[in-house]
Amino acid sequence: MDMDQMRPGADSPSMAAGVSQAPQRSLGTASDEVRENLLDLVPADAEARLQSFAAESGEPAYRAAQVVRRLWLNPVDSFAEMTDLPVTFRAQLDAHFVLPRLKLAAHQRSTDGTQKFLFRLHDGQTIETVAIPDGNRLTFCISSQAGCALQCSFCATGLMGFSRNLSPSEIAGQVRELALLDPPLRPTNIVFMGMGEPLMNWRAVGPALTILNDPRALGIGARHITVSTVGILPGINALAERPEQFRLAISVHAPSDELRRELMPVNTRYPLASVIDAAKAFDRRVTFEYVMLGGVNDSPDHSRELAALARECRAFVNLIPLHPGGAGNFTPTSEARIAGFARELRAGSVEVAVRKSRGMDIAAACGQLRTERTRRRAPRSAEEHADVDVA
Repeated sequence: MDMDQMRPGADSPSMAAGVSQAPQRSLGTASDEVRENLLDLVPADAEARLQSFAAESGEPAYRAAQVVRRLWLNPVDSFAEMTDLPVTFRAQLDAHFVLPRLKLAAHQRSTDGTQKFLFRLHDGQTIETVAIPDGNRLTFCISSQAGCALQCSFCATGLMGFSRNLSPSEIAGQVRELALLDPPLRPTNIVFMGMGEPLMNWRAVGPALTILNDPRALGIGARHITVSTVGILPGINALAERPEQFRLAISVHAPSDELRRELMPVNTRYPLASVIDAAKAFDRRVTFEYVMLGGVNDSPDHSRELAALARECRAFVNLIPLHPGGAGNFTPTSEARIAGFARELRAGSVEVAVRKSRGMDIAAACGQLRTERTRRRAPRSAEEHADVDVA
């Protein structure tokens, strides 16, 4: 969020108290591996594939649209629940395709209404998703990777190291799973501010954005979907080429290269000036995310430098209080200093807001997301970018 810092999981101490354990669901079977996953396809491709399959099965072409509606728009647990289809066709679908579920392993609810969900994936990896209510809005903060390779010094997720990229069905599937709850949870807004760096997984995030936005799928307006990045330039360029008006948030956290390199090793690969140039070229709204670290990045000089950067690309600035549970031994900036920092930005003709702290009692606030990796592997450094996919 910037949930760049977030999520203690079921295997970590913070998930031990106040957790309701979900009923167990079976994980993927060997037969799943040979069946085609319809949830990894964007709606147009899924419909085309199903039209071909319907023709092969002797069914009318309109059956494809019936199935597509039950993938995301009105999701079901299995083909057997698509009762508007003939029984024999449902059996044929089940023999050739799969609708994989994410296993809900734990669920926590904050006193402020925020909810955090721990999902276990088919290979035992775990991710977290947060649902944040605010008046008539319900924002889902979703994950794009299991863990994170970037090791930002104030981020709990970075302590996990990187396990793997998520697939499109695992990314958009977090939203699908919450729609399958009783009662269902359906978002007005989506932020890619959960676990992982979304623009280091563009091959899956690109299709997931289509699934989230397409009216045949989840139907969330593009301006209500924000992708947050530390500044992965190939991914920013790929997002800029999309015709939809998706929003971009950039985790800045320091207004100079020297300080940003100390806090965020990725700045060595993608220097701040290059990130600002990419933000200027991004022909849509850009937000700067800025975690307030006491005595580190919160001086009047820092505010003036940040204001200059924000003016360059007409960015809106989100100031984020440092929350317990992040990495490092940082001290939170005081509320009075945050307020003063915000005033200084406004005096520099920059729009600014101080992010509300939500879900802190369940470690769902910015910077707190972290699950314990069940299959340990050494964290990857910010220099290892083999997983940056822009194709």
